[in-house]
Amino acid sequence: MSGSRTAGSCVYELTALKKDYDEGSVQALRGVDLRIMEGEFVAITGPSGCGKSTLLQMLGALDEPTDGTLKYRGAPLPHHSQASAYRAREIGIIFQAFHLLPTFTAVENVQMPMLETDRTAGDRKTRALELLQAVGLEKRVNHFPSKLSGGERQRVAIARSLGNSPSVLLADEPTGNLDSENAHFILDLIIRLHQEHRMTLVLITHDPSIAARASRVIHMKDGRVVSDSNPPPGAI
Repeated sequence: MSGSRTAGSCVYELTALKKDYDEGSVQALRGVDLRIMEGEFVAITGPSGCGKSTLLQMLGALDEPTDGTLKYRGAPLPHHSQASAYRAREIGIIFQAFHLLPTFTAVENVQMPMLETDRTAGDRKTRALELLQAVGLEKRVNHFPSKLSGGERQRVAIARSLGNSPSVLLADEPTGNLDSENAHFILDLIIRLHQEHRMTLVLITHDPSIAARASRVIHMKDGRVVSDSNPPPGAI
């Protein structure tokens, strides 16, 4: 499934993408046309209920569109049984609510996406320890989520998202549950990792100050893209 990471290549291509719920009574996405290119930092903004989180779920193969096409590096996104492998091998996802497993330690949580690969147990642990050190949690590796602060839990989630060296990082309101100091730290960390690893970053936010740090800002309303700053050449 893994594709070329050539600079300037298209990572995601969405054409007339729609998503309905409740047998069509709720239209979360109403025909989204969009291209996201290699290495971009794209912020997607808009009011609550505008469809931005639904769009991120489509990119992460966490849900499937009702209609339209969604391609990843030129190929249709996998469905059903192949979706978990796509998420583990191709992308990293950071959620607002962290989604850490409460009965596993920090180092065990970070290893979870690696279970989809052929890494040995020793390699998985070594990689997890390296990532936790990279996010400043080398002294908290054996702590359970309940013993970590909100900022620390989000750092564990970030380390987990990087387990398989993804080329794409999807972040859904990653600072939404944090105080201003931790939010600033986490945002700086995500941007630094995006730059250091040359990842494509798609970040959902309702905060204009966060969106302002992106190289491209897409604004959504009522399930549609209503504005797009710095769209790529040839965008739909």
